[in-house]
Amino acid sequence: MKLQKLLLTQIKEIVSNAKHRAIRSVNSERVLMYWQIGKVIFEEEQQGKDRATYGTFLIKSISAELQPLLGSGFTSRQLYRYVQFYKTFPIVSALRTQFYWSHYKSLIVISNKEKRTFYIAESEKNNWSARQLERQINSQLFERLLISNDIESVLAVAQQDKIPENPTEIIKDPMILEFLGLKRESAYYEKDLETAIITHLQDFILELGNGFSFVARQKRIHLDGDEFFIDLVFYNRLLQCFVIIEIKTKKITHQDLGQLQMYVNYYDRFEKQNNENATIGILLCTDKNDAMVKITLPKNNKTIIASKYQLYLPTEEQLIKEVLKEVKRVNLQKKKL
Repeated sequence: MKLQKLLLTQIKEIVSNAKHRAIRSVNSERVLMYWQIGKVIFEEEQQGKDRATYGTFLIKSISAELQPLLGSGFTSRQLYRYVQFYKTFPIVSALRTQFYWSHYKSLIVISNKEKRTFYIAESEKNNWSARQLERQINSQLFERLLISNDIESVLAVAQQDKIPENPTEIIKDPMILEFLGLKRESAYYEKDLETAIITHLQDFILELGNGFSFVARQKRIHLDGDEFFIDLVFYNRLLQCFVIIEIKTKKITHQDLGQLQMYVNYYDRFEKQNNENATIGILLCTDKNDAMVKITLPKNNKTIIASKYQLYLPTEEQLIKEVLKEVKRVNLQKKKL
């Protein structure tokens, strides 16, 4: 009986793997087909004297002939996409076999080459689905990491050319938690936010950054008869350390930072192994006073991070404003030096 069950399991696995390979094969052929269509249209388009005018005429003409025969994949809009696809990835060997057409639709609209390179590297490294890639682009992940890092560092970490040394290289500020389903206008308690995070743990870990795994919720610690409870505990294999998260549904105070520092000290002294790095503490809050945070923490602080969270996706204007503000601050610091 046991042998039969084992045999059935093996057969099911063979069938499942075969189906997966078949889907991958069909997807690869589909992507290659779109690339080839884009290539032949682009090359023909370049023959016209007035390329822009001729290109528009050519695409409309092809669509009018093929759409009635082959369906919605040959509308003018789709044909424009195929041409853009080829222009964005002109070398066929640069195409990723694990990417679906939905991945490429999100990537080809990114005009900034460095930004597109970042999302390609992150998608490959983390095996993002097309939906996850789209969400990270919409939440402006690249811009949020740039607020506290330079482009070279962000790309190096994404492409695994560099192991992150500072937690800010992978931890975002602000964090975007729209997937929790909590409305920004609603009143809610810290426990509500914590429960929502646990419910959507996979999405939250993705938002936290690379290399995180969940360890504990409401971790109880004893200090000379007193009990304390740490909201969330994670471990990061890239940074090789524990990461403690305390949740505040208000603007943080220096007392909140002191409480988090106590938890970090506890983990460093009683939980951390000798081969592991210092524990990192993240204070997840609705608002913060950066000046107060800097004064409260030591000058060389690298273990306590105050990160704002937002319950809605930011607009592009909001992120651009933040990035420009940070660039201005860095330039002022350089002038002072």
